[in-house]
Amino acid sequence: MVPIKFNPVSSKKLYIQIYSQILSQIQAGTFKVGDKLPAERELCEQFGVSRAPIRQALSALELNGLIYSRQGEGVYVKSNQLAEEKKQSYMLETVSPEDIVEARMNIEPLIIKSAALRATEEDIEELRATIQQMEEETNAGIYVPETDERLHNGIAKASHNDLYISFMSVISNAMKQQEMWSFIRDRTVTRPDYRDEHFHDHKLLIQAIEEHNEKEAVKVMTTHMQSLYDRYWKD
Repeated sequence: MVPIKFNPVSSKKLYIQIYSQILSQIQAGTFKVGDKLPAERELCEQFGVSRAPIRQALSALELNGLIYSRQGEGVYVKSNQLAEEKKQSYMLETVSPEDIVEARMNIEPLIIKSAALRATEEDIEELRATIQQMEEETNAGIYVPETDERLHNGIAKASHNDLYISFMSVISNAMKQQEMWSFIRDRTVTRPDYRDEHFHDHKLLIQAIEEHNEKEAVKVMTTHMQSLYDRYWKD
């Protein structure tokens, strides 16, 4: 393989810069169709970043049909042409998955604290119905994003704080608009081991609200959000 020198990057949107540099090398023919890209660790060293933005950039490249991965072998160039230029532009202009995870990690523990303190019996009944549906879906071996969204929005509703409800609505819309978020989510939460753990976390969240135990609710939500981050961006 011809040695490639990438430039270190520095920006909040790290993955966009990384994506653009790798894309340029592919389009310039430095990496040809069938070539293997450098390993994640090597890319981290060259760009001077952690694995999170590297994986975001690689996911964006894969989503656009430029690369593909072989389990346990690495990542290879699939094409040197973007299938849809417009699609790429839209994807990079939306909120990044990293922004979504960061926002959720910070705001959702605060939201559930208020929900645990303020939830009415009506709120709790709605949450019970949603968690029951999630349990049925999990037992059937499926993951339904809409059920997950309804549960988190239901927790926000139980906080009885209009701003918290609005925040969750904005986050939900960002997740729907960001194709890369869905792409990564569907490669993690849909796995049987993650799916079962995912449901278990949500069941504990609802139990804490039922018991009006705000400390436990915050603890479980914080752990759940950290797990979400770990699944998406870490080893």
